[in-house]
Amino acid sequence: MFTGLIEHLGKVSSIQLDDAGCTMTIADAAPVLGDCHVGDSIAVNGACLTVTAFDAAEHGGWFTVWLANETLERTDLGERKVGDLMNLERAMAAHVRFGGHFVQAHVDSTATVVGRIFDGDSLRLTFEFAAPSVARPALLQYIIPKGYVTIDGASLTVTGVDDTQRRFGVMLIQHTQQKISLATQKRVGSTVNIEVDMVGKYVEKSVLAALGSGENTPLRATVEKIVESVLEKKGLLTK
Repeated sequence: MFTGLIEHLGKVSSIQLDDAGCTMTIADAAPVLGDCHVGDSIAVNGACLTVTAFDAAEHGGWFTVWLANETLERTDLGERKVGDLMNLERAMAAHVRFGGHFVQAHVDSTATVVGRIFDGDSLRLTFEFAAPSVARPALLQYIIPKGYVTIDGASLTVTGVDDTQRRFGVMLIQHTQQKISLATQKRVGSTVNIEVDMVGKYVEKSVLAALGSGENTPLRATVEKIVESVLEKKGLLTK
């Protein structure tokens, strides 16, 4: 589990591809390696990845992760190049303050940056989802104004949603711009990793299960009674 509060910006130092995926090495990563062990989880641009090797001192500290084809298909990590900055966060410790929101670092899909506008010192960013498909599930229903969304691993507050264009926006204050790669590295046309708030997905599943497909579920009966009561008060239903 993660919080979406980025700890450090590392840098891609090498990428080794093969048919099953690729090995990525992240350098300049010493601040997140002080208590690291092989097998630990580190969120890299919002994707929970397993450390396969590391050295906390050499080259400013480096670690390697393995990216399976599933990860490459689900995220934008396959588009990253040597020299790219990467948002890094270690798994949440039990003793720390919980300042972001519950982030699993299980990327749901990607979105495209379609707008960048400065508003004083702040930066407003707009993102657009591709049309839903089997490979790209619909996600906009889980994104609400003032709700949480995780973009490249960073917990951010949604400022607006446009359902007709499959778009939503966030605003980065100056401090946040300096702490994450989104402000400096992702331009219009770039893709970003998106993880929606998992609470919305659990609520949706629970409600659908409670409603059920039958006619006699408790929740359906309650809803029907409320509707009947309202219609009766409006004179549209007589008993």
